Amino acid sequence: MAKLFSVGFWETIARLILRNRTVIIIALIASTILLAKQWDKMRFTYTEANLLPDKHEVNIEYNAFLEIFGEEGNLIVLGVKDPSLFTVEKLNAWNQFSNRFKDFEEVETVVSIHDLQKLVKNESKQKFDLKPFIKDSISSIEQINKLTDELFNKYPFYDNFLFSAASKTIRTAIYLKKDIVNTSARKDFILNTLIDEVKAFEESTNLDVRVSGMPYIRTLNSQVIVNEIGGFIAAALGITSLIFFFFFRSFRATFISMFVVIIGVMWTFGILGLLEYEITVLTALIPPLIIVIGIPNCIFLINKYQHEVRKHGNKAKSLQRVITKIGNATLMTNVTTASGFATFIFTKSKLLQEFGTVASLSILAIFVLCLLIIPIIYSVMPMPKDKHLEHLNKRWINTFVDWMEKMVKHKKITIYASSLVLLIMSIIGIYQIKISGSLIEDMPSNSDFVNDVRFFENEFNGIMPLEIMVDTKRKKGVMKLATLKRMNQLEDLIIETPELSKPISVVSLVKYSKQAYYNGNPKYYQLPTSQENNFILSYAKKSSTDVDMLKNFVDSTGQYARITTFMKDVEIEKMERIEEDLRSEISKVFPEKGYDVSITGKAYLFQKGTYYLVKNLILSLSLAILLISLFMAYMFRSFRMIIISLIPNILPLLITAGLMGYLGVPIKPSTILVFSIAFGISVDDTIHFLAKYRQELQANHWKIRKSVYAALRETAVSMFYTSIVLFFGFSVFIISSFGGTVALGALVSATLLFAMLANLILLPSLLLSLERSIANKEVLKEPNFRIIPEEDKNLDS
Repeated sequence: MAKLFSVGFWETIARLILRNRTVIIIALIASTILLAKQWDKMRFTYTEANLLPDKHEVNIEYNAFLEIFGEEGNLIVLGVKDPSLFTVEKLNAWNQFSNRFKDFEEVETVVSIHDLQKLVKNESKQKFDLKPFIKDSISSIEQINKLTDELFNKYPFYDNFLFSAASKTIRTAIYLKKDIVNTSARKDFILNTLIDEVKAFEESTNLDVRVSGMPYIRTLNSQVIVNEIGGFIAAALGITSLIFFFFFRSFRATFISMFVVIIGVMWTFGILGLLEYEITVLTALIPPLIIVIGIPNCIFLINKYQHEVRKHGNKAKSLQRVITKIGNATLMTNVTTASGFATFIFTKSKLLQEFGTVASLSILAIFVLCLLIIPIIYSVMPMPKDKHLEHLNKRWINTFVDWMEKMVKHKKITIYASSLVLLIMSIIGIYQIKISGSLIEDMPSNSDFVNDVRFFENEFNGIMPLEIMVDTKRKKGVMKLATLKRMNQLEDLIIETPELSKPISVVSLVKYSKQAYYNGNPKYYQLPTSQENNFILSYAKKSSTDVDMLKNFVDSTGQYARITTFMKDVEIEKMERIEEDLRSEISKVFPEKGYDVSITGKAYLFQKGTYYLVKNLILSLSLAILLISLFMAYMFRSFRMIIISLIPNILPLLITAGLMGYLGVPIKPSTILVFSIAFGISVDDTIHFLAKYRQELQANHWKIRKSVYAALRETAVSMFYTSIVLFFGFSVFIISSFGGTVALGALVSATLLFAMLANLILLPSLLLSLERSIANKEVLKEPNFRIIPEEDKNLDS
């Protein structure tokens, strides 16, 4: 290892790069073309983000449910709340509009007001017949009055399914074919057919049609992600290039840097295609991240080149020193940044594993591209002119550095007191953080489809499916009266829960059968008594319609039943209370020996996934801290130095977490990423400072104070430049319409700003305060992982 990262190693690398420019350029072009050919393998995700590992208990239960009842997220609902709908012309138009969807091959079935049937007792044949509420079309207002009276007052079976008796809202249910729900056919149907049909109907009737359901929400959400990728990349390129030009005042340097990061983005898309990963809300963030992280590499390399040119005017020597002096430090910083992302690989969540893999590989790729392309391009270009070097002597930067040096020299007590106050305030804020398991909180809050979700929540008590599966452990056990009564008792609790909609199950169908047996009298909408059960069920068994309706609620063996309810998009604390109440009732009502009852569904899966991610946040952040600690141990062989290096990086994370508590930003899948990402990036400044500090110690015969001030002056400018680029670079995510992405950008930007100040003010102060303790040369003896001494002390200036 010592030889691998020695001066000789990097000198060899420099010779290889500068003597084999043509071969390297050809290799880079070939690699870029090969990766570009992988782009056609990229695909946008057509499924929800499953945050849990495949073998997690909740996932196993959900997959068992799907195996028995099939895909449950195939329902799209269309709704209208408008008194003018109840006119002959508009109600007929609504029914015709709903029926048109039956002709599309993507649709399995459509259930609208027009399709509703009455169960009617046929005494002669001792079975139930079906009689439609609406025979062909409506011809008079009297028919509408009769229809609304029957639906809203006499047939509770359909209430809260196709209409809300309380608010007079009407809706149509469109069930997509289950085999297209997780394919591009679903997207094409919704974007190219459903939306156009809805718009045409709205224009012709002047009715406001609300659309929702998991397939619809997922499709429009994915479309927003697709639309934002280009915007993120353009914004990241625009803002970083402007800042870069402001610092360097050189079009040439700016264009070279932009060229490098654009190649890096092309490689990122190639890696996504090569690994055949889907583009999700997380992997969509990686291309702009690569731009933001790649630009600091360019700053360090170009800044060093210009310093060398100004010093001795020898281009070949300058380029060689860029690689030998900056290569090692840049490698270290990129490895630590990649490590921050790579920790997500250990979470066992497929979504985060893919994000961590692509991000860490892309960061290492952008390091290689910067190290190869920038020296080679500058080797064939003319020497920088004096105007290109003017930025090296900016007065305002010198003023900033002087202020920091003054603070470190004379205001250490103030620095420590401020840090302590911030720490205490942050800890108080951390205790106010809440966890959010909201499925739609991160979706574009002002979009029509999110507003439609809120509409259906208000009118029908929810749109997020929550399923309860009852295993009776014996064939035909579901239709036993004892089982039905137990299920009914559980449904009573669901009805009493304001966050849940009225449940749909075989119990409702049996109640409807009893009502039909008693000639449609609504007061008999209840479970039959043991005496009534046999002859009512004998009617039902002879009715093929009942059998068809049963198959949605009971499996073919009669062993499994499902209770479907829809949940409001509630806070995770409320969901926990609901789950606790349900499980308590289940344990009371269903004996373990005779029944196995599980709670599942998309909404439940997402809630559990959020909790799982919170636990893994601690794991990934701990891994990141461990990796950096090992790295510092390699550099300094000192436990005190490990602690000193971690304090200025952990404090900004605590401050950010405290801000989240005060500002009401919850812990959720998007904000969970902030800490590991910010830590992996912010520790770069620590490495640059300590690497330079160690070189100064060697050059100044282990004089701590002199070395600290020298390191501060040398590294401050580049640390300031890169931190500003990172701050504004991550800020581009604030333009997102996704609340989670906005929070991610703002929080990472704030954390990196705090980290820069901590590394430039708190870290030097800590080193000076521990001067006596760490002044022992043996503590700082040459480690295996060698930091290259730099004679001219211009590593980071």
